[in-house]
Formats: sequence, structure tokens, C-alpha cells
Amino acid sequence: MDKPPGLTSHDVVARLRRLTGTRKVGHAGTLDPMATGVLVIGINKATRLLTYIVGTAKTYRATIRLGASTLTDDAEGEITGSTTTAPVTDAAIHAGIAALTGEIMQVPSSVSAIKVKGERAYARVRAGEDVVLAARGVTVHSFQLQAMHRLTAKNPAGEEAEFIDLDVTVECSSGTYIRALARDLGAGLGVGGHLTALRRTRVGPYDLGQAKTLEQLEQQADNDGAVQILDITDAARALMPVRELTDAEASELSFGRWIAPSLTGLHSVAQPAAAFRPDGELVALLADAGSQAKPVLVFTPDLGA
Repeated sequence: MDKPPGLTSHDVVARLRRLTGTRKVGHAGTLDPMATGVLVIGINKATRLLTYIVGTAKTYRATIRLGASTLTDDAEGEITGSTTTAPVTDAAIHAGIAALTGEIMQVPSSVSAIKVKGERAYARVRAGEDVVLAARGVTVHSFQLQAMHRLTAKNPAGEEAEFIDLDVTVECSSGTYIRALARDLGAGLGVGGHLTALRRTRVGPYDLGQAKTLEQLEQQADNDGAVQILDITDAARALMPVRELTDAEASELSFGRWIAPSLTGLHSVAQPAAAFRPDGELVALLADAGSQAKPVLVFTPDLGA
């Protein structure tokens, strides 16, 4: 899906349940309501692939405003501080971005969906609680500045002040918060920062070129009585290493039996191979276990509903 602004990921799932006529719909990786872009949806038996998509790398386009901090680290939150960016040099911005690239420790935004004692952090914040989450290791593979705009606008006091908007592209590991990058970049420069726009352009092997809007899917449903989706075989081939099976191996796996391991012997439960019968149908996900390969998941025709 190409998620529109203003909807939660759960809202999109609910719309897809109505369009597809099934309750068995899930998503791989939440997008905030203000964010747009790639939201991978699984329907029926394809929901079983979502576990292996959640942990893949993501790519984002974002706009960071330097000179103001907010309660939520994005434009939806109340402004908590404002400082002129006039003294901030281009070189300092590049150095700040470089410091937030690679393997870093990041404190998630207090309004994230992370659970604290069984309750979402954002719910605790909305209830008036002061929430500080523990830092966690993430990897920012690439943090590139695409454009810089110095501008003058009114600060919370109604005075003219100087701000800097940065258009950036970030490629990162799962669990990285782009809002937190904006916050930490601004804090490191001594002027505060928050996110004003966010668009996810890629999740693992799936990008915007494959994504459909809700309007497109609704139009397809009206015209054809069904929505156009990426077939589970194509989704699995893009996501995982592939193992082509013989008819005999496919038959054994369909009953949940173990077969000979892959030639590489490197497939694990966390990173299995997608195994296909000779006619191209996805049969199972396979993990090597010593001298054999065991089925982690078996897909059979009657699992489609």
C-alpha cells in the first residue's frame, strides 16, 4: 500500500478487510498517521510472511526542521522550545548528520508504540505521564542531505525567527525512529529539531513502484470485483533466498516432513528459504538443521481462506 496521510496503519488494515472480504489481514511495520508511503499488507495465508518482512531495512524521505522542538518530535506535537538557527553553519549540519550515521544508540520517541508495563508509550504520554524510554541500538546505513532551506517564520512567541528545513533520505534498520533522528540532530546542534514530513519509500524488497493507493484498490474492486495484489509466490521470491524443489521434495514437505538441506546450509528459522514446487507454487519456508532441512511454515492450497 501507499498509505495516505491522516490514517493509522490499523485504519488501512480495516479498509482492506472490507475490500477483500476477509478478516485475515495484517501489516508489517507501523506508519504514524502523518507519514505516507510503503505499508506492506498481508492477506489470508500471506499474513504468515509478515514476520519476515518486519525486520527488513527501510528507506525514508523526510523533512527536518531545525530551530524548534516538539512534544512528539514531529509537527503534530506541541512546540516545547524554539531557538534561532542563525549561528548554525552548513559544516555543523553535515557533521551532525555524520554523527548519526552507522551503528548508534537511539532513545525512541516517548510517543512511540513501544509498550511500557503492558501499555503503549504514547497512551501513557497522553495520560500526562512523563515517559523516557531506554536507548537501543539501531543502524543508520545512509543519512543523506538532499536540500537545505534557510527560512524566516514566526516562533511560538509570535516573533520572527530563523529556521532551517532539511530534506533528507535515510536508509536504516528496522526499529529506527526518523523522528528521533530529527530530535537528536537538532539537540546536537543546540537548536532543537523535529520532523515535518515523512514518506517511506521502501520496505525490504518492496518499494513505491509496486504500491497501490486505497483509491486505486477501491476503483479496482468496483470495476473488477477484486483488488489487484502481489501474488504470494512473487512476494516470497523477492523477500527470501529461493530453493527449487523436485516433485518428490514438494510432496514430502506438503506433509511437513524434512528433506535434504540446501547446498549452502545457511538458511535458519530467522532467515529461511522459500521453497517452490516445479510448477512455481510456494510450498514451504525451509530452515537447515544439520543434515536435513525442516519446514518452518507449510503452505497448502486449503490455507488460502
